[in-house]
Amino acid sequence: MVTHSKFDSAMSSSPLDSNMRLPYRYKTFTSKTQYQMVLTTLQKLQDSGFYWNTITGKEANSMLASESTGTFLIRDSSDNRHLFTLSVKTGSGTKNLRIQCDSNSFYLQTDPKNVHSVPHFDCVLKLVHYYMPQSKGNTRSGSIYYIYSGGERIPLELIKPLSCSLSTLQHLCRKTVNGHLDISSKRDQLPHPLKEFLQEYDAPI
Repeated sequence: MVTHSKFDSAMSSSPLDSNMRLPYRYKTFTSKTQYQMVLTTLQKLQDSGFYWNTITGKEANSMLASESTGTFLIRDSSDNRHLFTLSVKTGSGTKNLRIQCDSNSFYLQTDPKNVHSVPHFDCVLKLVHYYMPQSKGNTRSGSIYYIYSGGERIPLELIKPLSCSLSTLQHLCRKTVNGHLDISSKRDQLPHPLKEFLQEYDAPI
């Protein structure tokens, strides 16, 4: 088992730490692969514009209270056993869902009693995109996912992220390109610097 004390000190020799604000907590990683997956995800989250870092659940509830149903954000989990939380405004108020992390993926356990396998992703942004109804190319076939909270069965709707920062025009263009699946087969024809720029953030949200 690989143990890294606090993210701040563990990242001191990482090439990804130049502009990153990191959760200040202890975290034990099962492997270098898992550690790298989390660091890569964290970098993309900080580029996303809707990662609110260390705000509390109470603060997230307050910010989402006046928003429309389906508005969501990502923040650090207040539970030290987890890294990230998805806070989403539902028809029954704001719900906070811990994003689970295993040795090589992230996933949402929306129903604790569900014995069937849930979708796993190597990045939190891919997870979020999967649960968005307008997501192109997902394989949900019209399926609706539900949150089980306090005995309630609530539809999980992720419609729009709540932004915490303004995106650059370059980043907005990159997200637009990422949202067009038909361009993926043509990426090899792009100049190398542009391909690298797209690969650094490969989500359409």
